[in-house]
Amino acid sequence: MSPVKFIPNKTALITLIAASLVVIISLGIRQTFGLFFFDFEVDLGCTQTEFGFAMGIQLFFWGLLGPVFGIITDKFSGRVAVFIGFLFYLAGIYFLNYGPNTGFWFIFDLGILIGIGLAATAISIPVSIVSKHFPLNTRTIAIGIVTAAGSFGYFVSPMYTRFTLMEFGWNVTLVIFGAMVLAGLIVSLFLSTPMEELKQESKNKQTAMEAIKEAFSNRSFNYLTLGFFVCGWHIALVATHIPMHIRDKGLEDWTATAILALIGLFNIFGTLSSGYLSTKVSKKKLLSAIYMLRGVSLIYFIYMPPSTVNALIFGATFGYLWLATVPPTSGIVGHIFGTRYVSLLYGFVFLSHQIGSFLGAYLGGLFHDLYGSLDYAWYISIALSLFAGLIHLPIKEKAIERFQHA
Repeated sequence: MSPVKFIPNKTALITLIAASLVVIISLGIRQTFGLFFFDFEVDLGCTQTEFGFAMGIQLFFWGLLGPVFGIITDKFSGRVAVFIGFLFYLAGIYFLNYGPNTGFWFIFDLGILIGIGLAATAISIPVSIVSKHFPLNTRTIAIGIVTAAGSFGYFVSPMYTRFTLMEFGWNVTLVIFGAMVLAGLIVSLFLSTPMEELKQESKNKQTAMEAIKEAFSNRSFNYLTLGFFVCGWHIALVATHIPMHIRDKGLEDWTATAILALIGLFNIFGTLSSGYLSTKVSKKKLLSAIYMLRGVSLIYFIYMPPSTVNALIFGATFGYLWLATVPPTSGIVGHIFGTRYVSLLYGFVFLSHQIGSFLGAYLGGLFHDLYGSLDYAWYISIALSLFAGLIHLPIKEKAIERFQHA
């Protein structure tokens, strides 16, 4: 596919680059919070359950505010939504560093404020902004590029974060994160809505509430939403608790950093592959295969003898599947319902993802404090892989015939 055919115009290219930079910053920072636990445990007296709950609240608010920022994106622009999100992100980092950071305030700073920031700056909103610029035949490839950019952030962030934590401490590391978010505020100004989308909005008289009712009365949308719950559980459990699991198994702490970095590296290839395959094969079958393969990767990781080699194999294989669900999931939403309210509707799908994330982060910490390991959380993860592999198969990948208002 030639660049001329793939990129519709200059505005689409600028938006694609800006959205990619936004997710590199947002997801790159988000991926590293698990590495802060041991410092928070010593300096703030934080337990694994408290940390897991704060991270779960972060993920929940990330999803809860997704539809709200979706409405802002569809009504005003993605530029406004992402800029507001980065302001909340910056406030969370600032108060975690300089304000009250124990008890309720720890949850408020790390959980609520940063969670709200992620709702606008992480995957769902940048992906929906980009999807408005690209036609159906290349949309999932563009989404794959943005998602792969987030994976690049996943890849580089654990390595430099571990370095700064060891050399300068967690306070200085948060200052660096604050500077990155300030850069994100500038980048957000380059996001835009295509003129074709604005023209389409003037023709489509459907309201946001009508779009929501239409979506939730559609079985395929509900199946997709249930499946994305599983994706959230998997990602939150691994990103939040893999450092503790590695220590429990007697491996060196750097192994957890390596796993997170490998997840980011291999997910670059995974999301690009997923975006391309989504244009060639059934998206629902691709999603089913991704979830089933996640289960295989988890079984290998849990039941093979603990070793650095096996841990790195898990990082590579699970990383390839990490965000590979995003292009086909977002692509199905846009294909069935069109792009007019894609930010809003994908926001609801992503809310299900983040409810799963909350439970994965919180219950992982709770199980560890109660039973001394993450075993029960891993068993649930494997069962959920099978569930997600099956729930996508009844989806009908067909655009609905929407009633046209006079």
